[in-house]
Amino acid sequence: MKKVIVIGSGFSSLSASCYLAKAGYDVEIFEKNSTVGGRARQLVRDGFTFDIGPSWYWMPDIFENFFSFFGKKTSDYYELEKLDPAYRIFFKDDTITIGDCMDKICEEFERIESGSGVHLKRFIGKAQENYNIAINKVVLKPGLSPFELVTKDTVLRVDRFFKTISQEVRKQFKNPKLVSTLEFPVLFLGAKPSKTPSFYSFMNFADFGLGTWHPKGGMYEIIKAMKSLAEELGVKIHTESPVTKILVSEGNVKGIESLNKNHLSDFVVSGADYHHSETLLDEKYRQYSEKYWEKKVYAPSSLLFYIGFNKKFENIEHHNLFFDTDFEKHAQEIYDRPQWPSDPLFYANFPSVTDESMAPKGCETGFFLVPIAPGLDDTPELREQYFDIVMDRFEQLTEQSVKKSIIFKESFCVNDFIDQYNSYKGNAYGMANTLSQTAFLRPNLKSDKVKNLFFTGQLTVPGPGVPPSLISGKLVSELILKKT
Repeated sequence: MKKVIVIGSGFSSLSASCYLAKAGYDVEIFEKNSTVGGRARQLVRDGFTFDIGPSWYWMPDIFENFFSFFGKKTSDYYELEKLDPAYRIFFKDDTITIGDCMDKICEEFERIESGSGVHLKRFIGKAQENYNIAINKVVLKPGLSPFELVTKDTVLRVDRFFKTISQEVRKQFKNPKLVSTLEFPVLFLGAKPSKTPSFYSFMNFADFGLGTWHPKGGMYEIIKAMKSLAEELGVKIHTESPVTKILVSEGNVKGIESLNKNHLSDFVVSGADYHHSETLLDEKYRQYSEKYWEKKVYAPSSLLFYIGFNKKFENIEHHNLFFDTDFEKHAQEIYDRPQWPSDPLFYANFPSVTDESMAPKGCETGFFLVPIAPGLDDTPELREQYFDIVMDRFEQLTEQSVKKSIIFKESFCVNDFIDQYNSYKGNAYGMANTLSQTAFLRPNLKSDKVKNLFFTGQLTVPGPGVPPSLISGKLVSELILKKT
């Protein structure tokens, strides 16, 4: 039986481990932290439960497809609820509420801009076409060749790779609130809408067409489900086991070193940060130079606050976006002129609005996120400064006092991403999906310098996000299966 060692235990690592174990490989996972999940971990404190990482459950079909491959259903492991409303967006003088179906969303668009409902249906129809091509064709390719993108479907829609989301949206919608609402989903891909190909409007179909869901107990329920499935398939998981070296002999991978002990294997798959993974190799075996990594465009990092409140709030939903400041200016301060934002947009998540299990009775679990450029200075003083900015704006826009109701707060930022996940420059979501960083133009799933060494996760193919990470694990497992 061939042996595979997997570094890290995030979504892509667990996905690859399950596929490989089902195919008959002996699989062992080595995770540096005390719990599995990589960036998708959980904080439980004083009866409050927080998802430390991903908090949006989009593309339910991808999760269903993953579990069905193993003869399972998501409902075997966790209970899903479709959110209605999916989320609310706060602007200076109004809010937009995104419902759970196209009719409700069109009605809300019409309220803001007469005639926009018709344009929206047409836009989402095109986005659905893109989704079907992306999910069934493009993202299931391993990114080994430019010809993977050349299919009958993509050739007929080649203009969608060279126009941007921004151009497509602004051509059809004039109201700046609607523009921001439609440009928002591509932030999950980690790039400015003005730099993201319009083909990626498939994220708008994921949003409006498929809806926003919540697994009861939080996103960590998915990690628990995948861990349970992996162990059922025979995967051995070692936590608190950081990998300090990838062992190579004469160009062939031989295993890893962890806790001063060598563990031998036929294959190694690293789901850890790609840049960090290559530092575990002797320099001659690294595919990409420091200069290569420095030149790449990264998805944002984040300043996060996890807060326990001693009362229930008004005027909020499960997911809330605060777009009451200049969207474009904040994007420039992430991508074009990296700096702490002068007037940040932010996101607030209150899972306890939907799920009573996530906070003590009469309390609220609050998770606030400010997108920032990776690699910024991260100090306690800056965190406090931005905490005050966020809380003041939150109180003002939701018309309620909240600061006096804080039981505790914890923060997480650039330094923590580096320390806990070995994340390059403290990025939160990997490498941006710009045109020049799509498919075969991303770092390879397979090392071209070390035989039987592979990589998976959000810095490689297909890109950032939870569903793409599940697919990344599948793609890398298929490359390994082809070799044996």
